[in-house]
Amino acid sequence: MAALWVLLFCGIVTQTVADYEANWDSLDSRPLPDWYDKAKIGIFLHWGVYSVPSLGNEWFWSSWVGGNSEIVNFIEKNYPPNWTYQDFAEQFTAEFYDPYTWADLFKNSGAKYVVLTSKHHEGYAMWPSKYSYSWNANDVGPHRDLLGDLAKAVRTKDLHFGLYHSLLEWYHPLYEDDKANNWATSNFVDSKVIPEMKELINTYEPEVLWSDGNWESPDTYWKATEFLAWLYNESPVKDVIVSNDRWGSNTQCIHGDIYTCNDRYNPGVLQPHKWENAMTVDKNSWGYRRTAKISDILTIHELIETLTQTISCGGNILINVGPTKEGTIVPIFQERLLQLGTWLGINGDAIYESVPWSVQNDTLTSGVWYTSKDSDVYAIVLNWPEGNVLNLGAATPLFGSSSEVILLGNEDQSLTWEISDDQVAITFPDQATVMSEWAWVIKITSASH
Repeated sequence: MAALWVLLFCGIVTQTVADYEANWDSLDSRPLPDWYDKAKIGIFLHWGVYSVPSLGNEWFWSSWVGGNSEIVNFIEKNYPPNWTYQDFAEQFTAEFYDPYTWADLFKNSGAKYVVLTSKHHEGYAMWPSKYSYSWNANDVGPHRDLLGDLAKAVRTKDLHFGLYHSLLEWYHPLYEDDKANNWATSNFVDSKVIPEMKELINTYEPEVLWSDGNWESPDTYWKATEFLAWLYNESPVKDVIVSNDRWGSNTQCIHGDIYTCNDRYNPGVLQPHKWENAMTVDKNSWGYRRTAKISDILTIHELIETLTQTISCGGNILINVGPTKEGTIVPIFQERLLQLGTWLGINGDAIYESVPWSVQNDTLTSGVWYTSKDSDVYAIVLNWPEGNVLNLGAATPLFGSSSEVILLGNEDQSLTWEISDDQVAITFPDQATVMSEWAWVIKITSASH
């Protein structure tokens, strides 16, 4: 399996000059841009008009139209008769939005890239799009290019900037007409979707295009291969852009630079294709919720556990937080991201630019996951070992007379170890003396590896 992984990623190292044809065989042959696999960790931001009611989740409008009783009652009790979803846009004010403060937070979280929702299924554009007149952040709401301001701020921190974009718009009349025609027409795609995506790419030059809203119609309706051929051959980001697999009802987990497969995708085993775990700090929503309880928020240990499983199995992790309508990121989300940054400041060598090892999690002790880099193997230990002694099974062949074991953050002292009965027992220092919290990483350097 390790050999398979090396072969899989040999195409990542070097970009090649190629003209990609508008078919999946050709598009899928494109090497993954080098930066993405090395980066490992991104921040996802779901922010839009749904951040105003901030009830339920980012599907508020669809749930309201669908007759969700909680939302229907909420509207009846708190808003005047004939209130519409569009009326919320005036309250999407973003008056406290400081993209440079956000960028500082993301940098300090240890993330290497940031992906903003440019447009969700509601159709509201976060930039002054000429294809979304009067339904964009410049024309109604904050009267500001929210997307462009964040792109500038993020890049000052040497972070990669990317964009989420929903193909469908729930109630756009051209989309509804195409649907009624069973996708035999493509007026919505031709006049709205393709020009809009090209506007985004040409104006903001993102390094990620995270497509979504693909499930109702096939890739041929969306003219996905034609657009991606332009993206990879002619666009200003053709050599660096990374796109995902959500380009039609028939493409998910099958075609694309990276596979996202399902929301919160975390298979727990090594995958044969580069993938990403797009997940949420709020367990129940991508957008901000005023009604969230503390029990709905991942603990820092749960976040590190998810990250560890993801990276060990060859994925990247895209960690979502939902900003408020005022343009703030609430303290509990800030705390989680800063805690993660503290942990990565000590243990990041096991994460960044790593590759999966031949075994992903230990065969003897649960809660131990492996990564590797050069001649080193890293064991990420999610639970402090009982009696300060960690017993490992899978890593035993790494140990010999020249092996060295250190605990990241405590590099001044090598750990002692002993082999017996096809397992190795590693003695940890007293927990009160170690630098790291929440999870611990040992680096095993072996001449035999």
